[in-house]
Amino acid sequence: MATISARKGPDENDKMVVIGYQAIVRKKGHPSQTKTFRAKRDAERWARQIESEMERGVFVQRTESEQTTVNNLLDRYSREVLPTLKGGYREQSRIKALQNGLGAYSLAALNSSMIAKYRDKRLSTISEKTGRMVGPQTVKHELGLLQRALKMAVMEWGIALPGGIPTATVKKPGLPPARNRRLVDDEEERLLAACAEARNAWLRPVVIFAIETAMRAGEIVETWKLNKKTGKREIVSIGLQWSEVNLKKRTAHLPETKNGNARTVPLSSRAVAVLEALPRNLDGRVFGVTYEGIHQSYVRACRRASITGLTFHDLRHEGISRLAEQRLTILELQAISGHKTMQMLLKYTHLRAEDLALKLK
Repeated sequence: MATISARKGPDENDKMVVIGYQAIVRKKGHPSQTKTFRAKRDAERWARQIESEMERGVFVQRTESEQTTVNNLLDRYSREVLPTLKGGYREQSRIKALQNGLGAYSLAALNSSMIAKYRDKRLSTISEKTGRMVGPQTVKHELGLLQRALKMAVMEWGIALPGGIPTATVKKPGLPPARNRRLVDDEEERLLAACAEARNAWLRPVVIFAIETAMRAGEIVETWKLNKKTGKREIVSIGLQWSEVNLKKRTAHLPETKNGNARTVPLSSRAVAVLEALPRNLDGRVFGVTYEGIHQSYVRACRRASITGLTFHDLRHEGISRLAEQRLTILELQAISGHKTMQMLLKYTHLRAEDLALKLK
């Protein structure tokens, strides 16, 4: 049975008056539960709920989840988990957004309705970074981060959530159609001709290599980012190294990738020819240039070639689609592209209907 007792304290005249009610629930097989309320009816309601949960075998210890805010949770996640993740630095802006919107709530109070309201508010917010509306992909990443942090709290840190993980029942924002930009007609010839005219001699071999291998930009060339906290540029990826290339076996090994898994990429005859024609850099890099060093050159080359809407990352789409057209299996495509899920791989694979038609009888 629950015990409800009045709690007294001095008023402004130092007279002892009732300032609240303490409810204590004791039941064999469960730790004693205590909580204080302003009103007696609230104490009684809480005690009845706890007793009912204990009797039905669904009681969850709330103390730690009531004392831990979303701010506390995300600070700990940032401190203990992000440093262990490849590309964990990308999560910092998402953590900041979540803390601004939900940080003050305790984990015990957090529910799906609050998270849904956060989702809707974010989708109607203008980003300080871009000056445009926050996109559904951004919000989806933020909700995914919150869900991972809550799972970590339950599974690793021993913080029980009375109502379960609330993000699990919140509908994720609908995403716009995936990009399906590919090189069409004579665009590849025009692009490579424009790249050959560029002052940056590395541009043309990098573009060809990107198309032939379907590798990410950071897997091909050295990539840097600006650390907003320190104001200094930091290296994100070192790019492809000669020590990881085997021209005899026609492979390029990538020990570190965006998703954290190493993989070995097979090289086509055209990719091998590109590598064989390159000078050897003393620093070990295959391509002696950074992504920042070729990005503007690539944009200008597209402009000279009268090609619009073709980003450097679209070359990865092109490469994966060409591999798929060579009738490689899904497992073979995943091994080359490095995608962990079929869903992500399919977003990058865009087969031309006219090419498929040639295979039909």
